[in-house]
Amino acid sequence: MKIVRNHFIPFKGFKAVNLFGILFVRKEAELTSTLINHEYIHTAQMKELLYVFFYLWYLVEWIVRLFQKGNAYRQISFEREAYANEDDFAYLSNRKHYSFVRYLKR
Repeated sequence: MKIVRNHFIPFKGFKAVNLFGILFVRKEAELTSTLINHEYIHTAQMKELLYVFFYLWYLVEWIVRLFQKGNAYRQISFEREAYANEDDFAYLSNRKHYSFVRYLKR
């Protein structure tokens, strides 16, 4: 995964954003191994869904979660999988394809 540090992407208040497998990080943000692992998990999800379908699914699921109780962003299946496994640095070597599906249930 390529890492690009800059002052513009993502917007202020965010540390990093993964766009098509390229990690954009704010210049002042601390880049930890946990954050990098989190983003590697997202890259694996993106590849499985051919990138475009990942973003479509992400958007649709976020909209649906807006009408449910809790934080919509944190309830997205992709985020739930990434947060649940970001500290497991061997996770990607053992991860089965489409593992995020298990995180669709509330």
